[in-house]
Amino acid sequence: MTKYTVKKYNQNDFAIWNDFVAQAKNATFLFHRDFMEYHRDRFEDFSLLIFEEEKLRAILPANKRENAVYSHQGLTYGGLVYLSKLKAEKVSLILDEILHFLKENKIQTFYYKPIPDFYFSEGNKEIEFFLIKRGAVLERKEMNLAVNLSMPLKISKSKLKHFRRIEKKNDLYIVEEQNFYPFWEKILAPRLLKKFGVKPVHSKGEITLLKSKFPQNIKQFSAYKNDQIIAGITIFETKNVVKSQYGATSKTGEEFRALDFLFINLIQMYNQNGKCFFDMGIVDEDNESGYNEGLLKQKEELGCSVYGQEFYKISIK
Repeated sequence: MTKYTVKKYNQNDFAIWNDFVAQAKNATFLFHRDFMEYHRDRFEDFSLLIFEEEKLRAILPANKRENAVYSHQGLTYGGLVYLSKLKAEKVSLILDEILHFLKENKIQTFYYKPIPDFYFSEGNKEIEFFLIKRGAVLERKEMNLAVNLSMPLKISKSKLKHFRRIEKKNDLYIVEEQNFYPFWEKILAPRLLKKFGVKPVHSKGEITLLKSKFPQNIKQFSAYKNDQIIAGITIFETKNVVKSQYGATSKTGEEFRALDFLFINLIQMYNQNGKCFFDMGIVDEDNESGYNEGLLKQKEELGCSVYGQEFYKISIK
């Protein structure tokens, strides 16, 4: 019978971890240690490596909080990462070893947050099936909005009408920025503080650092009018998917529908560049309906369809 060994990540595993991420069927640059560790002071890392004899077969980006382990709370998504040649039966065996390892380490609960399905054409559902079979429950499910770029675009007529009017007037122009200062300091941070009383998840220093490490994956597009920034979208780009990590506009930008102008230009650009999906993220909100109706409407009018983001919970016995 196949024998697997589970061990916690340490700094000596940096190279082997990143090499594996580069080859895996279901990994993105968010799982690279240079990305994961920019906020290591906020999380107690509990990432795992799973070996078959001496060969690395899977990794699990994770963190620990009290008696629970999470597939990493500092990442938009997570889950077990493995190569395409790993068959489902072996995924099942690996899950058993992980659960046994967690039990030995006195972990009481495991929270699992997989990557949305549309990120990978090969499929990525094996472990979720086996989690359910071992007693996991679907703790919650959120609506993840994304544009399928392989299908005809479904941008609403009203948004296209305003887009063409702005385009014709030539009032706005788009810049791919190398400096995050204009968007972060003049648009994003003030807007989030005023509307929600919060700061961006990434500080300007952190996003600048991450951009320096992943220049092909992290991009900033901003809309200007009369040399004044009025809106911006920060993009996280992977092999098949682009994700709008941040999007915000000023009051002036609202008047000119600058954020829609940016979104439509980027959707069209990435459609032409051969990307498969444009991910606009979740629309959840702590209210009676469980979602932000305005955000849902806006994203659907930009051509998004609803996909699921699942969150699983399993008690360790």
